[in-house]
Amino acid sequence: MSVAQYLRQISLKIGNDAEALDLSELRIRFVIRRGDLKTPNSADIRIYNVSDATALRAQKEFERIVLQAGYAGNFGTIFDGTIKQVRRGRESQTDTYIDITAADGDSAYNWSVVNMSLAAGSTPDDHLQASLQAMESRGITLGDKPNLPGNRLPRGKVMFGMVRDHLDTLAKSTDTSWSFQDGQLTLIPNTAYLPGEAVVVNSATGMIGLPEQTQNGVNVKMLLNPSVKIGRRLQIDESSIQKFRYDPAPLAEADMRMIKIQNDLSRDGFYRILVASHVGDTRGNEWYTSTICISVDATITNQSMVNAGVPGAIFPPGSVKPYG
Repeated sequence: MSVAQYLRQISLKIGNDAEALDLSELRIRFVIRRGDLKTPNSADIRIYNVSDATALRAQKEFERIVLQAGYAGNFGTIFDGTIKQVRRGRESQTDTYIDITAADGDSAYNWSVVNMSLAAGSTPDDHLQASLQAMESRGITLGDKPNLPGNRLPRGKVMFGMVRDHLDTLAKSTDTSWSFQDGQLTLIPNTAYLPGEAVVVNSATGMIGLPEQTQNGVNVKMLLNPSVKIGRRLQIDESSIQKFRYDPAPLAEADMRMIKIQNDLSRDGFYRILVASHVGDTRGNEWYTSTICISVDATITNQSMVNAGVPGAIFPPGSVKPYG
């Protein structure tokens, strides 16, 4: 997918749909942090020159906050969460502000407890539904999810304790990663990506500078793009990526080998998004999205590490496909 990036747009609303307070016309600065980790996404949003009455309402009346941003033709939600703190301050003689700190799914992450017994024959889907039921009162619904294995437990299962611990167990047994994305519990297979067209990133679609390969993945900076979602694909020209410098020291060989295996460049230019950060200022220059991604086909390339004839060893790499 390739959309021209021009004519900035933004929408900031706090509160529920029926009584939401629209602050879109004011000057807004924001930093949004999103990732495929279970740690909840977070946002820091500064709104300038808000009236005393509006600031008081923001401090005491509202909980939900929704920020949408982008460009004409490519505009969408980049954060949907709950307000955790509102602070008032003054930046200059003429400019006051309120700072809003918000999080996505942190209430469910910190406080949701499951207390349920499942009969013999329960499946991973049953365990997922039990976890969702425990988080329902905190506003969490089900988002993207692959078809989970249908393996049935031969005995009953007691689910008691923090929901996040049971989600960790579910993710490990199904080879998925779970996270909260805009109030939804999302599960993405570790060997797949979200279905849909890839986001094309190049100089014509808003790429800033050049992508860089690091020990954590490939870093890419672009003009703010709400289509960049955790688990989705980016398409990057491999020839534009600045390669990682490997340490030639003999004692570093094992670490460098592992970095090369884990963060090898994609042969077809497709990468899966692991981290996405959005920064913007409606009266300034900042309007960017920064990502960390890894090759979609992040398979083992060193054949000496592949030995399908030994139980428990790594099997030969296969194709990586979207789910759904």
